[in-house]
Amino acid sequence: MLRRAFSLSTLALVVTLTALPARAQEVTLTAFAAASMKNAVDDINAAFTKESKIKVVSSYAASSALAKQMEAGAPADLFASADLEWMDYVQQKKLIKDDTRINLLGNRLVLIAPKDSKLSNVTIGQGFDLAKLAGDGRIATGDVRAVPVGKYAKAALEKLGSWQAAEPKFAMADNVRAALTLVGRGEAVLGIVYETDAKVEPNVKIIAHFPEDSHPAIIYPVALTATAKPEAAKYLAFMRSNAAKAIFEKYGFTVLAAKPAT
Repeated sequence: MLRRAFSLSTLALVVTLTALPARAQEVTLTAFAAASMKNAVDDINAAFTKESKIKVVSSYAASSALAKQMEAGAPADLFASADLEWMDYVQQKKLIKDDTRINLLGNRLVLIAPKDSKLSNVTIGQGFDLAKLAGDGRIATGDVRAVPVGKYAKAALEKLGSWQAAEPKFAMADNVRAALTLVGRGEAVLGIVYETDAKVEPNVKIIAHFPEDSHPAIIYPVALTATAKPEAAKYLAFMRSNAAKAIFEKYGFTVLAAKPAT
C-alpha cells in the first residue's frame, strides 16, 4: 500500500513538473547577425544572458547569406544586417516584424594592409590609384555582388574613379571576416573592410579611411523576425540599452538614434 502511494505521488510530481511553463533560462533565442558584429554581439549576448537568464545563440555570416537562409526557412528570432538593402529584402518577403525595425549602428570603411606592410598613411581621394598601390598583390573584400562590405567598397571605388583598374586584382570573400583573414595572413596585400573589423585583428593595420561621402552610409538595421519568440523583445530592448551602447562603442561602432526605419 505504501509502495502504491509512493508511485502515485511520484506520478503526480512528474505531471506537475511537465505542466509547469518553461522557465526563462530554458528559452534559447537565435540571432542572425552580420559577420562584422561578432565580437560586440558575443559580449552583448553574455551580458544579456547574465541579466535575463535567457540564452542567445548567434549565427554570423554575410548579411546576404543570412537573409537567404531566412528565406529558406532557417529559424531565427532577430536579424541584424550590415546594410539597409538586405533588411529591405527580408521585409519585402514578410520575414520580419516591421514595427520592430530600427537603424541601430553605423561604421566606417577602411583600407587595411598586413601589420608588417611598408604602406602607411595613404590618402584616398578622387583618382585614387588602388591598382598601383596593390602592385602584383591581391585586394581582399567581400563579394561586391552581394556582401555589404563589398558593395560599399565597389561604390566608393567607382565614385573615386578607381574601380575599373583595380577590379582584376580583387579577391572576393564570402564575408568581411574572411576578407580580414586574407590580409591578416598576408595572402592579400590590401583589404577593404569596416573599421571595427580592423580594430579586432592584430595582424592588420589601417592605412586609410575612405571619405564618408564616397559610398552610401554604412548602417546596421536590426529587427525581430516574423516568428520571433516573445522573449526576443527583451533581447532587442537590451541591444538598445546603455549597457549595449557601451559595448558597441568599445568596438568602434557608432550607435545611432534608435528610431524605427522608414
